[in-house]
Amino acid sequence: MANSGFPKAVRLQEASEFEAVFSRNQFKVSNRFFLFLALHTEIESRLGIVVAKKNIASAVQRNRLKRLIRESFRISAEKPENKDVVVLVRKNADKLSNSEILLNLNNLWQDLKLKSGNRNSRADQAKRD
Repeated sequence: MANSGFPKAVRLQEASEFEAVFSRNQFKVSNRFFLFLALHTEIESRLGIVVAKKNIASAVQRNRLKRLIRESFRISAEKPENKDVVVLVRKNADKLSNSEILLNLNNLWQDLKLKSGNRNSRADQAKRD
């Protein structure tokens, strides 16, 4: 049970940390319900979540989505290393079941890892040449 927490070390907390990802994001993946923005960092991966009241009116549904996003971040083997990631929730995401939400999120984690891995390997290749 102790391993299932979400410590401060893996959260984006300050507005400036969110702003850095919004303004300088290097990787972007999305689907109809979620948008992932990521920025490479030198520290371990951290997560920020944005669920606008405009998009999801019910506080219960906003909190459910945040819990599922945190859970998918914690348990995903596909999450990229050394990235600050902001997940933005789009309209109608609250209409999905928990399993559909987790499936969408896991696919996006996988896409983000592939996209960031490809870009990093291209940068490494350029350095070697």
